[in-house]
Amino acid sequence: MKLSIIVPTYNEGATIGRICEKIRQVQPIGGIEKEVIVVNDGSSDDTEEAVSHYRETHPDLPIAYFKHSVNRGKGAAIRTGIEHATGDFVVIQDADLEYDPQEYNLLLKPIVDGFADVVYGSRFMGGNPHRVLFFWHTIGNRLLTFLSNMFTNLNLTDMEACLKLFRMDIIKSIQLQESRFGFEPEVTAKVARIPNVRIYEVGISYYGRTYQEGKKINWKDGFKAIYCILRYNLFS
Repeated sequence: MKLSIIVPTYNEGATIGRICEKIRQVQPIGGIEKEVIVVNDGSSDDTEEAVSHYRETHPDLPIAYFKHSVNRGKGAAIRTGIEHATGDFVVIQDADLEYDPQEYNLLLKPIVDGFADVVYGSRFMGGNPHRVLFFWHTIGNRLLTFLSNMFTNLNLTDMEACLKLFRMDIIKSIQLQESRFGFEPEVTAKVARIPNVRIYEVGISYYGRTYQEGKKINWKDGFKAIYCILRYNLFS
């Protein structure tokens, strides 16, 4: 079996090599192989050079590289990654260092053991380390999760967390549309409607960044998330 690791990347030249190294060190349970799919979403920094250098110096890690000519958004980069993924499972990994690739096995275990089809990581459960930042972001994330749960009838604690793992047949059965940060509420709404789908959630670490350190999401994305929750739950 194979795990496809999709890394949507925008102006992360300073961290993309470090996240690839963290991924290289991961040993998935059950002898599962890895493939990395880096999607450069129109970066204007040295992201491409950093990826090229890492691939040349670490040929043991299979990395497929794709590039958007212009910045189209995280959701568009994820769609490109899914289109080219060849694994049995797929996980979304941001190119920054906020989420730890060593925790893939936490997400894989419920699927490998035959209990789950989709596993969400949650920053709000478990005893793993979490950087203390942004009170209003935390409140916003909880409100968005609550609103999403109202429509999906799920009891997720962290719908907005990046780290999500899907069986490949599940994610490829969904027609995704959002190009930017609306991916999380859209995929949640559409996965929840799949008959008999088994969704699990596990606690994960969170090493958040400040805006000075490169964090990109802002309050406008919160309003877009509300729009996506309503759109994909009420009008799809």
